[in-house]
Amino acid sequence: MRLEKCYFCSSTVYPGHGIQFVRNDCKVFRFCRSKCHKFFKRKRNPRKCRWTKAFRKAAGKELAVDPAFEFEKRRHVPVKYNRELWAKTVEAMKKVTEVKAKREGKFILDRLKKGDELDRVRDKHEVEKHMHLIKSPAAGLKKQKEIDAEMELEEKATEHVKAGTSSVNTEEEGKVKLEDKEDEIQEMLLEEDTDDSDDSEENADGDMSDDGQ
Repeated sequence: MRLEKCYFCSSTVYPGHGIQFVRNDCKVFRFCRSKCHKFFKRKRNPRKCRWTKAFRKAAGKELAVDPAFEFEKRRHVPVKYNRELWAKTVEAMKKVTEVKAKREGKFILDRLKKGDELDRVRDKHEVEKHMHLIKSPAAGLKKQKEIDAEMELEEKATEHVKAGTSSVNTEEEGKVKLEDKEDEIQEMLLEEDTDDSDDSEENADGDMSDDGQ
């Protein structure tokens, strides 16, 4: 049983079905239904109709390049009938169809993964854009209060640290001033002691001179 392909949408045309059109140059066009035939007569481009295989392959929605498609090409070469070759060919066709189905399924899954990523990005952007509809205005007040309280505590700590350093500085300055005063007092006492000793020596010298006379 020979299965043909629709010239417009590339779907399968079974024997006894579809429409056949022969042009003046003897080229045969087969169509699966009247819809494809009408679009062909209107000179529509199959790559611009979204429901055709040509559009899906051009848009990257289906597997277009694969070695499995080489087996589907029609070869106008007469082959002598051989029962063993015929059996091997039928088995090979089954294997080729299985491999082709697996590869097409993997291609579709990979394409859907990209679509899921794009949908995720689009949803995220929409949520960020309309966040005011989802989140209530009072939702962030508690968190803001906590942040304000932490800021106040930090300010108080910094003020306390500054006050502590200033008090330490004042204490050190007071200690230095006390030490200076003590040194001055000791110097004054030493000067008074030296003056007293000088006066006592002078008096002693005067008494000695009086006794001699």
